[in-house]
Amino acid sequence: MAPPATGVTPTVSGQMPGIAHMIQGATQNFSPYGISQIGALSLMQVQPMTQQATRHARRVYVGGLPPFANEQSIASFFSQVMIAIGGNSAGSGDSVVNVYINHEKKFAFVEMRTVEEASNAMALDGIVFEGVAVRVRRPTDYNPSLAAVLGPCQPSANLNLSAVGLSAGTIGGAEGLDRIFVGGLPYYFTEVQMRELLQAFGPLRSFDIVRDKETGNSKGYGFCIYQDPAVTDIACAALNGLKMGDKTLTVRRATVSAHSKPEEDNIFARAQQHIAMQKIALEVVGLNIPGVPTNDESPTKVLCLTEAVTTEQLTDNGEYEEILEDMRDECRKFGTLVNVVIPRPNPNGELSTGIGKVFLEYSDCTACLAAKNALNGRKFGGSIVTAFYYPEEKYHSMDYDL
Repeated sequence: MAPPATGVTPTVSGQMPGIAHMIQGATQNFSPYGISQIGALSLMQVQPMTQQATRHARRVYVGGLPPFANEQSIASFFSQVMIAIGGNSAGSGDSVVNVYINHEKKFAFVEMRTVEEASNAMALDGIVFEGVAVRVRRPTDYNPSLAAVLGPCQPSANLNLSAVGLSAGTIGGAEGLDRIFVGGLPYYFTEVQMRELLQAFGPLRSFDIVRDKETGNSKGYGFCIYQDPAVTDIACAALNGLKMGDKTLTVRRATVSAHSKPEEDNIFARAQQHIAMQKIALEVVGLNIPGVPTNDESPTKVLCLTEAVTTEQLTDNGEYEEILEDMRDECRKFGTLVNVVIPRPNPNGELSTGIGKVFLEYSDCTACLAAKNALNGRKFGGSIVTAFYYPEEKYHSMDYDL
């Protein structure tokens, strides 16, 4: 019923009043198929399928939104992304026509112009929006049976997903869970250099730097997947926060997954052991990365700590044993600790070589590198510790005066 003093739109038999003017906008959803492909549906049955009737097939659910997302930023982002991947089926212009957002639960419904564009948007699951990997799904009111006659139900095989850092075939699968977001890349950083750094943790299955469509220049972030999924969290923990010239890397799973505290501690301990691998890429292999200082120090299995203990602490037997045990407990976190040597003054009171130093012997250079990275610059008893590699031949000959 129309409001009083308002004209009523003439109706057609079988058509609901008030929606005849919407039919024209809905027919574009049927144009690729033609009336002949709809089969038994008569024209009278097609007409009620207006924009309202096709909305369930034109909307996509976007979950896990960043905290400051709003309707305008979501609409702008997805419209630009759809253009970048070649997902617009209705010509030029914005593919997003409406956005409803639930700020409390951090999700939104994004309404597209056509059913085909909504299906193409389903390929964007896991895309990073304002630093957060969002979930793209069908809404709960999506009806596959009804949608089948409205347009394609699957994303086009011709989408250029690599333009936005996505890979075909990873949507919603195991690989999507192990996909790593690598952000904060210096713009002068080459793909070869980044691959060398990432491959210090294991072989890569894929790696893509996201580039500007027009200039081809890096946008400063990319995505990778390791062949061994067990490496994923280790690489993230080791590389996240790494300084690259004037930039700081952000490395984490593209799809955020929760870990319990024990799992996080275990991942961090394993990552500390693997930090040495990326240090090797920077220091030993001689990876030439502009803006990243290199170190001429040759890694060994022995690490020397200075300013870690005082002469007074070493003369007391009880305090000495306590310090020795504390060192063992702390320093075995970085790998297999073979021995801890803390030189003490002679019983007659004479000072011997190496007083005030702590020597950590590890089973391999990887663990020693991890310990050096973690301990150098830390405070012990109010003093800042300096950690450096110690020559193995001098250590084994008990020559601690270097």
